[in-house]
Amino acid sequence: MLPDTYDKDSFDGIPLTVLEHFDWEDEPTEATERLLASDAEEELNDGAAITANGSIGPADGTSHPTANGLVPRIGSISPESDSGGPAASPLQELPNDPSLGVGSMVEVTLDGGAFEAPGSATAPPATMTDPLLYGVIRWIGPLPTGGGNHRKVMVGVELEDEPIDPTLETTNGTHNGVRLFRCPANRAIFVHTSQCSRDRRFQDIPPMSPGSKTDTNMFGKVDCPVVKGRVPPLKILKLEELEEICGKFKGIQGHHNSCYLDATLFAMFTFTSVFDSLLFRPKEPEDNPQYEEVQRVLLEEIVNPLRKNHFVRADRVLKLRQLLDRLSSVTGLMSEEKDPEEFLNSLLAQILRADPFLKLSSGLDTFYYQLFVEKDERLNLPSVQQLFEQSFLASNIKLKEVPSCLIIQMPRFGKNFKMYPRILPSQVLDVTDIIEDSPRQCWVCGKLAEYECRECFGKMQCEGLEGTAICKSCIDSVHHHSKRLNHKPVPLSVPQDFIPMAPHCEVPRLYMELFAVVCIETSHYVAFVKAASGQDAPWCFFDSMADRNGEQNGYNIPKMVPVPDLPRWLTEEGSRALNEEAVNDKMLPEHAKRLLCDAYMCMYQSTDVMMYR
Repeated sequence: MLPDTYDKDSFDGIPLTVLEHFDWEDEPTEATERLLASDAEEELNDGAAITANGSIGPADGTSHPTANGLVPRIGSISPESDSGGPAASPLQELPNDPSLGVGSMVEVTLDGGAFEAPGSATAPPATMTDPLLYGVIRWIGPLPTGGGNHRKVMVGVELEDEPIDPTLETTNGTHNGVRLFRCPANRAIFVHTSQCSRDRRFQDIPPMSPGSKTDTNMFGKVDCPVVKGRVPPLKILKLEELEEICGKFKGIQGHHNSCYLDATLFAMFTFTSVFDSLLFRPKEPEDNPQYEEVQRVLLEEIVNPLRKNHFVRADRVLKLRQLLDRLSSVTGLMSEEKDPEEFLNSLLAQILRADPFLKLSSGLDTFYYQLFVEKDERLNLPSVQQLFEQSFLASNIKLKEVPSCLIIQMPRFGKNFKMYPRILPSQVLDVTDIIEDSPRQCWVCGKLAEYECRECFGKMQCEGLEGTAICKSCIDSVHHHSKRLNHKPVPLSVPQDFIPMAPHCEVPRLYMELFAVVCIETSHYVAFVKAASGQDAPWCFFDSMADRNGEQNGYNIPKMVPVPDLPRWLTEEGSRALNEEAVNDKMLPEHAKRLLCDAYMCMYQSTDVMMYR
């Protein structure tokens, strides 16, 4: 047992050295209970803060998802009922394998083993239908009281998909009525620690140390020469042409948790030039001494080879990772699982010192926009357009100008909690009503709007923010209704040079085009990317770790796959048919499931504005 005088800070997370003195078969002492309770209370009272990019997170900068946005950090132990928030794991790693912990991708062996059925004292026989399941560890610790094995350390795993075997007992992250973590229904199982091992699909050799020589044999012997000069992005308008450049060893080769970077780079540079200004800005006195080296590696060893030869070997990307890891404040870029926004912050904000893409009326400039919305139970399949407008309305901000690129993070917190099980990426994003000083059209008569009434949002025949713009002639009739007498419309700022033209031309609308969707499933990032500008351009799917050659000393095989049905899935009719026919996510086509269920970041471009940037 733990002594009463044991240092509380050392106990946080229960290090493995403590486990040697902890008898899990005994009841905890009163001192241990006090320690656990005080630790949990301290974690819960840490508070929250607004992060630099405008997202909400704990005051210490870490982020942990729940339906309310926050949970205690790992180390606190305070199980709650199913009506409350989830409890953090009392353990951070497996006692029998310290390399595996909360967040690790694992494969679960059921054949010859047993799983802990929720609410049962004994484990049923293993299923033979699914001898191997894949998922990510969400919880580690002794399970709540409910049987003879409740003091043993167990592992809560969120599965990639619902198990095929209907007899396998699954939950949504609860055990004996206690919420231990959150995940979709029928996706959580609790197993013994011995049944978990590292997911061999994503095993990799350790990262190279800076300055070490590259053995190209370790990456599959595929040539990847440096390409100097300026290579334009690919522009492929026909599906047949796209099929010719797809296949294995296409795209960017993954290496040691690099998928967050691979998928983002592929989306940013393969088929669009919206980010090309980053590659050619001359060095300024305020830039990092190695600014030009970072720029050169990005251009000549990644972007140009990707566009010319359609392949970038992993060691080329490792050079960039080494530079970013050494020169920016973002740590762990060489080996740890990271998110695309951490990579963008390191590369764009800190090293390349790029101008932020988004300039908000609040005075904040940023590279991407996180959607924050209240969940609307009436929305069965919300679109990015709907959520985008709701988020800007709720935050009461606008964009100062039309951006050349708009990166939108979906309303999810970390890799776990998704506000909506499915979201439809809008093919075209109408930004007219969120641009400050942009001419807008009265939703009643079509003339130039002079007022905006935020209270009218969602209450008129015209949906969205478009229904909040009203001209002076229509404002009284619109607010004559008893339910709208208390509305307070505010004047719009209309460009003076447009006012004389308004009676003679239609009020223009401003649109941005979807060109990439970065998706995440069980800590692994992939990307859907449009092969050219235009509604009819084909789409491809990219995975930097689609396959693997060899085990511990093998290498990842990147793959590009054309997705001919994707344009139809993005239409209103096609998405509705998909959503109605596939009640269960497993009924969706593989790529449709990833697109609708796993979207993490949508990228939009303005073909008009990017010409001048």
